[in-house]
Order: sequence, then structure tokens, then C-alpha cells
Amino acid sequence: MHRRVWPGRHFPLGATPDAEGTNFTLASQVAQKVVLCLFDEAGHEDQVTLREYDSGVWHGYLPGVGVGQRYGYRVHGAYDPSRGLRCNAAKLLLDPYARAFDGTVRWGPEVFDYDWNAPDTISAMDSAAHVPKSLVVDPTFDWAADVVPRTSYADSVIYEVHVKGFTATHPGVPPELRGTYAGMAHPAAVEHLTSLGVTAVELLPVHEFITASAQAHSGLSNYWGYNTIGFFAPHEEYSAASRAGWVGGQVREFQQMVVALHAAGIEVILDVVYNHTAEGDQLGPTLCFRGIDNHAYYRVDPVDPSRYLDTTGTGNSYNADDHTCLRLIMDSLRYWVTEMHVDGFRFDLATALARVDGGFERLSSFFALIDQDPVISRVKLIAEPWDVGQWDSYSVGAFPDTWSEWNGRYRDTVRGFWSGRPATLPELATRVAGSSDIYGPTRRRPHASINYVTCHDGFTLHDLVSFASKHNDANGEGNRDGTNDNISWNHGVEGPTEDPVVTAARSRDVRAMLMTLFLSRGVPMLLGGDELGRTQRGNNNAYCQDNEISWFDWQHVDEDLLAFVRRVIAMRRAHPVLRRRRYLADPGYSVWFAPDGQPMSPAMWQDPARRSVAVFVDGTVAPDHDRWGEPLLDRNLLVLVNGEADPVGFRIPDTSPSGGPSRLWRLELDTSLPGSAPAPSSTPLAGAGSTVLAPGRSLLVHWSTGEEG
Repeated sequence: MHRRVWPGRHFPLGATPDAEGTNFTLASQVAQKVVLCLFDEAGHEDQVTLREYDSGVWHGYLPGVGVGQRYGYRVHGAYDPSRGLRCNAAKLLLDPYARAFDGTVRWGPEVFDYDWNAPDTISAMDSAAHVPKSLVVDPTFDWAADVVPRTSYADSVIYEVHVKGFTATHPGVPPELRGTYAGMAHPAAVEHLTSLGVTAVELLPVHEFITASAQAHSGLSNYWGYNTIGFFAPHEEYSAASRAGWVGGQVREFQQMVVALHAAGIEVILDVVYNHTAEGDQLGPTLCFRGIDNHAYYRVDPVDPSRYLDTTGTGNSYNADDHTCLRLIMDSLRYWVTEMHVDGFRFDLATALARVDGGFERLSSFFALIDQDPVISRVKLIAEPWDVGQWDSYSVGAFPDTWSEWNGRYRDTVRGFWSGRPATLPELATRVAGSSDIYGPTRRRPHASINYVTCHDGFTLHDLVSFASKHNDANGEGNRDGTNDNISWNHGVEGPTEDPVVTAARSRDVRAMLMTLFLSRGVPMLLGGDELGRTQRGNNNAYCQDNEISWFDWQHVDEDLLAFVRRVIAMRRAHPVLRRRRYLADPGYSVWFAPDGQPMSPAMWQDPARRSVAVFVDGTVAPDHDRWGEPLLDRNLLVLVNGEADPVGFRIPDTSPSGGPSRLWRLELDTSLPGSAPAPSSTPLAGAGSTVLAPGRSLLVHWSTGEEG
């Protein structure tokens, strides 16, 4: 069918509909011709050549083409992998700026740009019937009811969660909504989040992603979603609307989820994967970027341009040095803030995005653009501060002032201390105090540290204390995948057990680590499901397990643990002294004491066998201020930390002002006790000089009563 094509505009990129038609644009400086391909519901293809080319962009306007139209591109140009040129018009390509996709990849030789029997030869096989189609999407949405929480970092409690796994088996969510954006917005799901007291959900990747060929053929999937193919499109599989036949309904459904979570005071942070794409290495499929402008989107090896530089472990690295790729990243981030109302981003392998001439650069173009952007710079920016295989891959503490970072050193230190490793007490104190050694030299605040003990990548908290080694056999890689250094322990029994002594010890250690997390300076992040006692059966790399191994088990909830987590989060949110915007080590309002009641000396800190300490924090000295400038005064805090296996007697130190009467302390929480146990209000008040017995491997949290001894 012959279609009229008007010149249209070269901006904005993507498919932009209006009342009369749609403007189509595609950026490619290597294309010699670009053909827009329109598809009807039966899959019939109608080709239209975009003849206009301005500023590196091909464009055209099609009257009569509107919302719901399926489309893709064929890019004509040079095919010479030895020079890094991969144009092949036989391959239908996704629009990098598409707001939604319809369908998925059907794996076969058709989706590869080379001949499987002769890898140096271009493939003539047409891929159109084997790849998703891009969709023209209605850009309008009524945000009038949306109330953005804008929670400060200091007041934040982040909950890392998988959209599908969270509600895949939730009995309170209707079956047709389980595992979807609508399921996450359902009152039963929202109630769980609000009852916990979390202030933000950090969603594992929701950008459109695909499952790689090898996983698909093995009956596995890319469950975590770190295999992006569309940086503007919500993942279609997570949409109840798409399941019900509403093509493109995932966009509206995601927006409605954001509104529902915001109404509950919960922010939405996206885990984003701008460091690589789903097209893999030079032998991967040609679905989008590779066939449009390979050099623009990927870092190619200057010695052999047929290959990619790989600092991500996935086969390719996105080319944030190139203006086309960098523009896409910035446009995508801005889109998710302005059009989808998300509140922040966690950048996967963020170090890879800031490499200049091979090295990590704190002043890279990527950071500079984000810092000056009036939209992106105002939301939460969280880095996973490492990538793969480079001398400077581990970059904890090296990100700019406006960024926070997943603090891997915090995770390892907390695990090391509670697993019983010697000489870990000094570093534990530093991490609990906000990691001033990492962030203080650049004058960053404690909220630069995102504190966590577990995350999606690794053991759950239940498994951390139940398995001494990984058990990833279900992944089909002979248990070779996943890290071997888990800093985990099993209390003498590997995996599940009915031994009440072992199960009690495991529960005790879980509570101790959670209490440590929520007492620490910085931003606490809880792995979704840890509050329920979720297990992955010892799998520490469940990236490909879209099943009961990864999903929340709502039928076997550890109610005792759930009650404990609610208590400790409520305690943190109720007490400003636990959320101070300054380091606990700052002089003037905190003192560390040995169990004998004497202040810790340098020699005491250097004793590798020492595993017990008390910390006093004055709730009235140098407080933060609220939005009206009023001081956020609080009661005083005394925490007894016993990392020994046996009970330790603590002599309560005299923390009273000079010459004043001594303070009295009430025990509010003992992590050696079950989480559902009531606050021990009947426990006698403790005053200076009295002795309190701290059970083995426990924390005792005391608050001052306001009374005098």
C-alpha cells in the first residue's frame, strides 16, 4: 500500500503521535537508507522510506498512523564487521526510543546478522516474524491525583523487590493481577509495604528485557531482568493489561502503580541497566542498536572493531562516550522522571558508565550531564559502584557528591562480624557510624552509604545463616556460577533442619544483623522477602529462576521475624537520633565504651579478640532540624553489642553531664529474644554502675527514661 510521507521533524526521537498522525525519527550516522516498517495485527508489513536526514537523524511524518501502530526499522548500509559496521536490512530492528513493545524474541538463525554456517558472511534471512514490534503509545496520562513523597535520604528505608516475585503467589491479590504492576499497586500488596514502614521500593529492572537464547532453550529465563533491549518501555510481561489483550497497556498500568504507591507515601526507584544491552557479544543477535549504529552504541575494540570491549561480563559495554548513546541514556532517565514519575534510579555496574579512555573518571561526561540536568539531578541517584575485570572496577566512595552508593564494604563487614570473624569490631563500628572513612574525605554525608546485608544478588538473609556454600544446581551450570565468597555460616547443619537449637541460633543471628542495619548511619536497604524468612534453597545466583525458588512464599511466613522487622523499622522512624545527617563518629555526642564501662582506648580497638562494645549517643547534642528549623531532639540511646558466643556482663557507664545525676535506662529491645516478644517493660531500669547481662551474639537497645538515678 502506498502511503504519503511528510518530512516531519528530527526531534523528538522515537514515535510521537498527534491528532493527525505520527512523527517517526531514528538516529544513525552510518545508515545509507532507513525504511520504516508498519505491521497490522496479522503481521503484514508495509514499508515506507524515511528520506529526510538532519543532524544524524532520519525522520518522516505519516498522516493517519496513530496510537497502537506496530512498527520497526530496516537500516541499509555497510556490513563489514572487521570495521565494526553491522547494517543488515534483512533484520527488523526495534526503535531504541519505543515506549512499549508487543511480543518477544523467537530464537533462531533469523535474528542473527551473520550466517550460522559461515560467520563471516552476512545473513539474508528475514527476522521480522521472530522479533517484537515497537508500538506507538498514547503519551497522555492524568497525573492530577499524584502526590510525590520526596522523602529525604536520611528518612528513607529502601525495600529492594522484584515486581513479579512480590505478588506471584500472594493470596490477597487476585490471580489475574499477580506478578504485575497492577498486583504491586493492589491494596493487599501496598498494605504489606506500609505495615513494614518502608519509604521506597527499589524495583529490579522493569525496562523491556529478553531472555537469552541459551537460557530459553534450557527452560530458564532472565528473571532478574538485567538484559535490557528497550530503555523507555515497561516490561510487557509484568502487565495485567497486556495479558488481557490491551496492546501497549503496560505503560498506563505502570503509571497507575506509581500513583498508588505515592498515595501510600512510597517512592519508586528503578534499577536501571545502562551499562550493556541484550545483544551480547559479536556473536549475539541483531535486534536493535547493533544494526542501527554499532559504533555509536557500543564500545568496540580499537584493535579489532569486530569485537566489543567488555567491562560488564555480558559481552558488550554501552558506549557512554558517544553523544548518540549518551543522549539516549539522558533522554531515557528524563522520560522516567517526567512521564512516569519515578523518584530515583539505582545504576547497575555504574562504574562502566563513567569510563574515559578505559579508566573510571569522576569528572566524566556522564556525571557532568546528570549533575547539570534540572530534572535528573533532583531525584535519588544510587550507584552500584563497580564493574567487571578492570584495575579500578571497585569504586566504592569514588562517585560525585550528589550520588549515593551501595556500600559493599558495609555488607561484608556486618556479615564478617556476626559470622565470628576476628578483628572485625573496629570496622563494624566505622560502618555503623556511617563509613566516614569512605565518604568523609570528600565531605559527603552518611546518606551517601546505602547500607545492606543482603540484596537480590546473593543469599537471602535466611540462607546466609543456613548455608556455608552455594547450591546453584538448578541454574544448569554445574554450580559454577555465583560467588564462592559469601561470608555465610550454617550453625553446623547445611540447609533445612528441624533442630530447635540450630533454628533458634539462626533466627538470633538474623535479628542481630537486622538490628545492626537499622541502627546504622546511612540509608538502610532491606531485601524484599527477608522479613518473611524467604529462602532460595541455597541458590545465591537465582537470576534465571522465575519460579518458587525466587518468588515470595506467602504460605510460610515467619510471623515472628516479620513482627521484629516492623518493630525495628518503626523504632528507626520514631527516633531522629537514629537518622542523623552526620557521622556517629563526629565528636560531641557519641562515646564508645568497653564492657567494663570505661571508654574504648586505641589499644582496646586494636585487640583482635575483642568482640563486645557499648555505644552511647546523646539525643540532644547537635541535633538535625526539621523543615521549620526546629531542633529534632530525642532521647539518649545506649546499645550493648555482644559478638561473643557466651553472655557478657556490661557495666553501665556514667553518661550524665559533668556533675549531674546519672541517667536511667530502659531496655526496649533484645535481639536474642523472639521478634514477637513484647518490649521488656518489666525489666528493672539500669543506672550507672549497674551490670546488664547481654546474651551471646546479641544487641540490647536501651533508651533513656528521662528519670535520674
